[in-house]
Amino acid sequence: MSMIRDLRAVVRPSRPSLRKESGAYDTTRDPATPSAVVDCAVYRDGARVETATPLAPHEAMRQVRRDGGFVWIGLHEPTESEFSGIAREFGLHPLAVEDAVQAHQRPKLERYDDSLFTVFKTIHYVEHDQLDANSEVVETGEVMCFTGKDFFITVRHGGQGSLRALRHRLQDDPELLARGPSAVLHAIADHVVDGYIAVADAVQDDIDEVETEVFSPGRKGSPRGTDAGRIYQLKREVLEFKRAVSPLLRPMQLLSERPMRLVDPDIQKYFRDVADHLARVQEQVIGFDELLNSILQANLAQASVAQNEDMRKITSWAAIIAVPTMVCGVYGMNFDHMPELHWRYGYPMMMSVTVALCVGIHRTLKRNGWL
Repeated sequence: MSMIRDLRAVVRPSRPSLRKESGAYDTTRDPATPSAVVDCAVYRDGARVETATPLAPHEAMRQVRRDGGFVWIGLHEPTESEFSGIAREFGLHPLAVEDAVQAHQRPKLERYDDSLFTVFKTIHYVEHDQLDANSEVVETGEVMCFTGKDFFITVRHGGQGSLRALRHRLQDDPELLARGPSAVLHAIADHVVDGYIAVADAVQDDIDEVETEVFSPGRKGSPRGTDAGRIYQLKREVLEFKRAVSPLLRPMQLLSERPMRLVDPDIQKYFRDVADHLARVQEQVIGFDELLNSILQANLAQASVAQNEDMRKITSWAAIIAVPTMVCGVYGMNFDHMPELHWRYGYPMMMSVTVALCVGIHRTLKRNGWL
């Protein structure tokens, strides 16, 4: 156990704020790598075996079979032809190979005879100056891992979620890498879940901002429907986040609870920690969804109340205007014998009565909260 005492420190460095560090994700393939293979290296006794020229996957595997250790191959969006040779060399199952090439898979863990196939959804928080109805909040990618006795293959899809920095951190801890491919699998799982935690914190800030604006007193001049559009867009992004987090919980529980011959028993204990953090993120995301439902309903209720208030004001003014309309309508008729028609003070009296009635109605409606 002393060999992996600092496991968390190696694979889980201090977590930067996604709002402050937009360069936390590598969005391009290495320019010096013309193929889908981003990196290919042999690790023996926890150290990377340095070579004069970059190794091809089949050359790396020959070294492993001859001298021991394991090979770690990283690929970025390989085509079927690019991946077919590697699949044959390492005896990967055709169904897993098809999933790895086509991508757009649900997070899962599949066990084959000589390998484990794991799919992770990576989440990247998209920076935005102001949240609106068209803002993209989260961006997803995929990391697929093939774990064997003497090999570890990662297939990455999407423009974010590079594993280069993670590989370098693992190479700085020979005792951990000496545990073999399962140590790399744990490091990637922990790295992905740490990304979920950071994104959840950033999304929480967006939800707090929307919630504050919706419930802030005296909110005037905002266009009708603007907040509803923003809330609905944020809810869609949270749903995408949920689709990445929830299906992964069962695979992490299996890796932490069920003995597997391809997973080192000492490393397996640390998958329990990953599963715990993932469960916490899942609870957060479910809470986000429920909170956004409440905020959306409250916003719609506020809009309904505002419309009712507008209708009451319109009705009140219509009632006030009805008094002079009625009086003018009566005395606008062409009859000779009408009360006070030829009286000297008839006009001032009718105007005074009309004004008095209008003022009385206005004060009554205002006192009752209609105006």
